[in-house]
Amino acid sequence: MRAQGYGRIIQNSSLLGLIALRYRGAYNASKHALEAWSDTLRLELSGTGIHVVLIEPGPITSRFRENAYAQYRQRIAEEAGLHGSKYDAAEDRSRNVADWFTLPPKAVVKKLMKALESPRPRPRYFVTLPTYVFAFLKRLLPDRALDALLVRL
Repeated sequence: MRAQGYGRIIQNSSLLGLIALRYRGAYNASKHALEAWSDTLRLELSGTGIHVVLIEPGPITSRFRENAYAQYRQRIAEEAGLHGSKYDAAEDRSRNVADWFTLPPKAVVKKLMKALESPRPRPRYFVTLPTYVFAFLKRLLPDRALDALLVRL
């Protein structure tokens, strides 16, 4: 890309790269790391013609939740942990994300095409309503207020 003087690095992040939710520490951390890495690359590549873009999907119709739940059941001993009694409620909430928040994969493709075709792509493309809302709330609310909201989720 440097040799040709242009290019695109597009990475798929998550709503949990913008905010953190309880009981998802490893996933939160991996997506926050991806966000920081992309921000760093964007700064380092400034002026090179190479654009770095993050896609922030949120809930998308896929097998992600099903696969994550299977791994969770395999690796988490509910009764053994300090928060064992809270896992059931967290499981129910995770499996019952409101369908009206969930978009089909083509919604991600639409944003990907914008990131690919725009002469000056944005650093981030939000896809679903929750990504727009929480990106706004993260900028607007003090940390403790956002924390109080996220604890209720």
